[in-house]
Amino acid sequence: MAIVDSWTSARAARQVLALARKLLSERGQANSLGLAQDLIGRMGALPAPAWPAVFDKLAADFNPEPAAVLRAAQAYADAPGTETLRALTELSEPPRQELFRRLNRAPGGTGTLVRMRRRLLEGLKAHPDWRMVDADLLHLLSSWFNPGFLEMRQVDWNSPARLLEQVIHHEAVHAIDGWDDLRRRLLPDRRLFAFFHPQLPNEPLIFVEVALLADMPDAIAPLIAKRAEPLPASSYKTAVFYSISNCEPGLRGVSLGNFLIKRVAEHLKRELPRIKQFCTLSPLPGFAAWLQGLSSLEELAGLKPAQRERAAQALERVRHHTAAALAGPAALEDEALQADLRQLAAVYLIGQTPLPGGDPVARFHLDNGARLERLNPGGDRSAKGLKQSHGMMVNYLYDLDRIEEHHEAFTQGEIATARAVSGLL
Repeated sequence: MAIVDSWTSARAARQVLALARKLLSERGQANSLGLAQDLIGRMGALPAPAWPAVFDKLAADFNPEPAAVLRAAQAYADAPGTETLRALTELSEPPRQELFRRLNRAPGGTGTLVRMRRRLLEGLKAHPDWRMVDADLLHLLSSWFNPGFLEMRQVDWNSPARLLEQVIHHEAVHAIDGWDDLRRRLLPDRRLFAFFHPQLPNEPLIFVEVALLADMPDAIAPLIAKRAEPLPASSYKTAVFYSISNCEPGLRGVSLGNFLIKRVAEHLKRELPRIKQFCTLSPLPGFAAWLQGLSSLEELAGLKPAQRERAAQALERVRHHTAAALAGPAALEDEALQADLRQLAAVYLIGQTPLPGGDPVARFHLDNGARLERLNPGGDRSAKGLKQSHGMMVNYLYDLDRIEEHHEAFTQGEIATARAVSGLL
C-alpha cells in the first residue's frame, strides 16, 4: 500500500510540474488563465507527500540560466544603459517568479500561493535549498499584501459566525475560552480590528484586540475577565493594544502588524477624540529563558560598572530560587524577588532588544516606533505568563507624534525608554 501511495504522489508531482512548465511557456493570455486554473486545482488536490518533490524541482529547475545572466551582466558593464539593464534584469529573474505571477492572476491563485508557502516553511529547516523558492514567494507576497491593498475592518458580535470562529482559533496571546469570552471582548469598551485582502475577503490575515480604559493597565486579568462590567464611554482616555495575532503562517515575514496598529490608532483617534494615550500591555516571552541561560553579566554590553554590579547582585539573589519556585504563584508575593526581577527585566529589554537574540515582542513594538514605558511585575499570573516571564508584563507607549523618530532611533540601536524603566538599571 505504501508503494502505491508513493507512486501516486510521485505521479501527481510530475503532473503539477509538467503543467507548471506548460503555463510558463504559454503566450496567450486566455490560454494562460485556463492553464493557471487547472494548475491551481491540481495543487489543491496534491497529496502532502508529493510537495517535497515539487519544491525540489522548483528550487533546481526554475532558476535563471547562468551563462545568459553572465553575458547580460557583461553587456551592461560594457555599455550601461536602459536596454542592457532591462535585459540583465529580465534574465536574472528566476522563471518561478513569473510562474507565481501567472498563478496569482487566476481566481483562487493568491490563496493557493499563501498555502503553498505555508507548506514550504514547514519543511524549510530540513531542506535549506528551498530557501530560493521561499525568497521568491516572500518577495511577491510582500508586494501583493502591501498594506495599501489591504482593508481594515472592525470585527464585532454581528460579524459572520465563521469569522468569529477564526478569531477564537487564531488568538495566540491570550486564549479565548469560548463564545462568552469572545462576546466580552467585543463589547463597546473592547475593539477588535483585522486586515483582509481583496482576494481572501473572508480570511482575516492578522487582528489586534484593543481595550478602552481610563488609565494604562498593569495586569492582564482584568482586561480579559469574562464577566467584567463594560466601562462607560465617558471614561475612555487610553486605548490599550493587548493582543495581536497572525492568522496565516504562509505570510510570515510580510509586515502587517506594525501597519495595523498604526491604522487602528489613527482610526480610534478620529472616532474617539477624548482618547489621548495609546499603549500596549505586552508579554515578555523571552525573559525567563534568557535569565536561565545567562552565564554572566560581563557578556552584556552597554552597562556601566555600577549598573553591572547592581544587576549581578540581583541575579545572584534570584538564583537562590529554584526554577520551579520562580514559576510558582508564591514568587509573586515576594516583593524583594519581584524588585530583582524587575531590574533584570530592564537589563534584558534595554541591553538585548537591539540584538538578534532580543525579545521578539519588544523588537516588534520598539521597531514600530513605541517607547518602553513601564514594567509590571505580576502582570500575568497565568501558568504561561509565569513560565515565560515570571509574570512580568510591559507597557509600550505609542506617541503618534514621535513614532517615526523612535523607529529611526531603534534602527541605530537606540531604545526610546521612559525614566521609570531606565532608572531601574
